[in-house]
Order: sequence, then structure tokens, then C-alpha cells
Amino acid sequence: MGILVIGSFMMDLVVQTPRAPENGETIIGTHFSRFPGGKGANQAVSASRLGGDVIMAGKVGSDEFGEEMIAALNKEQIDTRSILKDETSPTGIGMVTVEADGNNRIIVVPGANMAYGMDDLRTIESQIKAADIVVVQLEMDVHMIERAVTIAADHHVPVILNPAPAQELNDNLLSKVTYLTPNSTEAEILTGIKINSTEDAERAANALLNKGIENVVLTLAEEGALIVNGTGAHPIPGFQVEAVDSVAAGDAFNGALAVGITQGKPLTEVVRFANAVGALTVTKEGAIPSLPNLGEVNNFLNQKLEA
Repeated sequence: MGILVIGSFMMDLVVQTPRAPENGETIIGTHFSRFPGGKGANQAVSASRLGGDVIMAGKVGSDEFGEEMIAALNKEQIDTRSILKDETSPTGIGMVTVEADGNNRIIVVPGANMAYGMDDLRTIESQIKAADIVVVQLEMDVHMIERAVTIAADHHVPVILNPAPAQELNDNLLSKVTYLTPNSTEAEILTGIKINSTEDAERAANALLNKGIENVVLTLAEEGALIVNGTGAHPIPGFQVEAVDSVAAGDAFNGALAVGITQGKPLTEVVRFANAVGALTVTKEGAIPSLPNLGEVNNFLNQKLEA
């Protein structure tokens, strides 16, 4: 059936600024933009633009932002029939501050995303069972996410869990995950291991592997990613680019990972491809607008081979 993304929708309200203000300080920003986003929607669009057959499930509000979100996904050839509208909670928003060096700070107000519950999940059980892979994140109710992962695991459907925003998770959930994709901060919270080096990253990834996860793919920003699984540790170098806006880089990576896995490619090859997708994403502003298509990624990789 393809890639099923159970995830969040956020209208990103983005302010560009030379630097983030200190406590109690007001500074003048340089630009304001509004973009459809949310980790789930970003990952779904990333996968679709890279050639994946994508279904999106989740909940928006019955408001202008919700209509805009669904229209944006329809434009990307994503199946939106499992996106529900909540009559009481608004569509989620993300307040994004982007500094001149490309770093960002984000405050999320989940809204309708947190209203997607167990009853809603039951309406897509058949889609979970039929999916080639299920992709989930943590901008929704974690108990619902755990149930979704359990349904997938019970039917031997692989699961990508992007454990963001960072939070502690129980071992029962983690033991059912096929691919866990934390960044350094998320891995530290999940393991208690401070990551200051590649050796630290490997220790943290092995600690996660010991919880029953099949594959840990720890993302390390411009340094690339580290795969740790039953065959050992495999560092996959990243790509050096000029960063404009790091919003959605991790989501782009996860969408690319889902596409490559469903195509049956070796995980090391898939992660190199996903590193390229993440690198291209940081060279553009915004969430969904920054996500590259397959042609852009192939051109980028070909240039790197020729260099």
C-alpha cells in the first residue's frame, strides 16, 4: 500500500532575526513568513516528492489553517482521505525563530493534533496492516502512537519512529520499533548518555539497541548519521552545504528513509541518500517549501560523485 504517515500538522509562523533575543529583550526581526508544516506533514511531503506513495492520517482544526494544510498535501499527490477535522481544537501552530546562522528555535502549540485519539486510530487499522511502512513522530498523543506502533508490529509492518519533540519513552514502545531516528539531543534524553563525540553516539545507539529496537539511525547534523544494528556500527558521512534554515531537515531525512526502505535498498545506501536530502533542505527557507524533489537530490549526488 505504500507509506502511511500518522502525524502532525502545524502552520509554521516563521520570524527571521540576526539572533534570538535574550530574556526580557526585544529586537527587530528581518522577515516574517507563514508555511504549512508539522513533523508529520513534512515527512509525508518529503516522501512524496522523492517518489513515495504516501497516505497521511491525523487531525487539523475546522479553520483556515486546516483547509490550507489539506490543500497543500493534495497538491503533493498525498492521499488525505484519512485526515480528520476537529470542531473544538484549532490546527496546530509552530512559532519559529530562525537566526542568521541558520539555527532555529521552535515553540509548538499542538492544538487538534493532540485530539487525535484511540477512536480515530481504529478507523485506520486496516491501512496500518496493509502499509509497507508506518512513520510516526511525537507531536501527538504518545499513548495513541504506542498503540499504532503495536498494531504495526503485530502485523509485521516495519515502523520508523522519529522521537521528536524529545521526550522519555517506555521500553515497551521502543522494543516494537524497527527504525529509531533520534538526533543527539533526543538520544541523550532517551539514554541519559551525553553525546560529545562519535564514541558517545555509538554508546547511546547501542543502549537503544539493547531496548529491542532493530535499527538505530542517529542523525548528527552536518556530520551525517550513525547506523547501529545487529551488524555493528556504520557511520555515514554528511554533506557540507551553506545552511539557510535548518527547519524540517530531520523530517526530510525521515521521509527519504521511508522511501529508500520501501524500495528495498541497503540501509547504508538509504541513509546516504537521506543525508543528501537533509542537506539540501537546510539550503532553503521554510518547512515544506524547502523539501527537495528526487531530481534535485540525484543532481546533488551526481555533483558530489564528480567532485
